[in-house]
Amino acid sequence: MTAPASLDPERQALAKKYALVQRRLSFVEMGVFALLLAILLVTGISPSLRDWASGLGGPSFVTIAVYGLVLGAIFFLLSLPLDFYSGYVLPQRYGLGTQSLGGWVIDSIKSLVLTGVLGLAGLELLYWLLGAFPVWWWVPMAALLWLFSAASLWLAPLLLMPLFYKISPLDNPELVARLTRLAESAGAKVRGVYVMDMSSRTTTANAMLAGLGSTRRIILGDTLLANYTDDEIETVLAHELAHHVHNDLLWGLAFEAVIIAVGMWLTSLLLAWGVVALGYRDVGDVASVPLFVAAMAIFGLVTMPMTNFLSRQRERAADLYAIKTTGNSAAFRSVMTKLAGQNLSDADPPDWVRVLFYSHPPIGERIRGAGMDDGRQTTDGSKVSTR
Repeated sequence: MTAPASLDPERQALAKKYALVQRRLSFVEMGVFALLLAILLVTGISPSLRDWASGLGGPSFVTIAVYGLVLGAIFFLLSLPLDFYSGYVLPQRYGLGTQSLGGWVIDSIKSLVLTGVLGLAGLELLYWLLGAFPVWWWVPMAALLWLFSAASLWLAPLLLMPLFYKISPLDNPELVARLTRLAESAGAKVRGVYVMDMSSRTTTANAMLAGLGSTRRIILGDTLLANYTDDEIETVLAHELAHHVHNDLLWGLAFEAVIIAVGMWLTSLLLAWGVVALGYRDVGDVASVPLFVAAMAIFGLVTMPMTNFLSRQRERAADLYAIKTTGNSAAFRSVMTKLAGQNLSDADPPDWVRVLFYSHPPIGERIRGAGMDDGRQTTDGSKVSTR
């Protein structure tokens, strides 16, 4: 059995500072994003950009492409300083970043190219549908977005993750056999156990059950392998396997289908209103892009507390499954405690932060929950009964 551990007060104090800075940066980023959208909506900049793009000549898809590239470049340049600070400077300052500046730039270029290609393709598809089906465009668009989301899950370990990390088979036959047996006992077919070179970019640790169907595989960060016992790694994987056992992926895809459909429908109503209120030519006018983005962003913010609440419920159930399956609540508490310190995770954030932003229960809550499961003393010193 793994010996119980306690949270490091110094690391937790640093984690709270880190979390506070991250929240402030997030609010600044949202403020900059909202201000730019407001400027585009209340001024004639967006229609003027459309007119300039169409004045270059060519079919409508060229106008859409030029408009999208220019608008995307504006957003990119305005967000670049904040992205650099939050993505590179801050992790380095708090001892979480190991990547060189050159490496960060290369990763950023990869992300920019990938986002640009997919974003431009999505924009062309959206405005083709708006032109072809001005009333019911949102139905096929919602279906295509959902299919793209499912395809991304399937392709993640094959194409997306290898763009940024080196992923290779784990060279530890004993651990591979142990984790494979655990997956088989949960009824999950996996295509091997792999290690990902997280240490090339960060000191944080993670593990996942990545992929969908034939691409599903166990992926462990090398930072996890270097600092955790086999018992602790097993309980981490047991948590991930719980999502398979509970059909969380299928339920998640079904819920996502509903959310996407509702979001697209509400956006269609806002676009129809915007044609009249903001003077667009029609719903297929590419100048309405800021209104479309604003509608989706607002919908995402409004629904985020609900989706996070549902996610936390699934994660709590997965924790309980991991503890019961491994029969090792001490290992679970230990791994959570170590992750809190290594990843600089605030174990007990303010309630409003947890409700609004946390898709997982805070680590302090997860540690206390593990204590309740076996009747041991919780981290606050109170006694709990055995289930």
